[in-house]
Amino acid sequence: MTGLGLDDLFRELRYHKWTLWLFGRRDAPNLYAATLQWNTCTDVLIIRSEERATAYRTPRFPNADPFRPTVVAWQYGADALWALRAVLTIGAPGRADAPRQVLVPAPDAQVPLELGWPVTIRPTGLVQDPTPKTVW
Repeated sequence: MTGLGLDDLFRELRYHKWTLWLFGRRDAPNLYAATLQWNTCTDVLIIRSEERATAYRTPRFPNADPFRPTVVAWQYGADALWALRAVLTIGAPGRADAPRQVLVPAPDAQVPLELGWPVTIRPTGLVQDPTPKTVW
């Protein structure tokens, strides 16, 4: 994936049917997030700014909030481009290269409670899927 920019990687999220989330006001979001649900876990990407993003894989537990995990199997923090690249390259659950660790989530692996629930949820893979533009 070398050489791809943020917009290209957002298209990859759409292609792989990630769900996009917007926290905060629609006209001035506090952060963007994306999730990909597997049978046993959820991959999560939280983008706070172009310079600050976190990606992680968390197990799926009943009534668990993937944006406030208690445990993660993998996590990565960097700028938005590198976090997006990283989450798109981790092995699928069940594969030999899939992460199997039990880790305490980093502080950035949490969406603050004061942000509440996302105001916009966009399942991807729709005919006219409006991916958020990466204007910071």
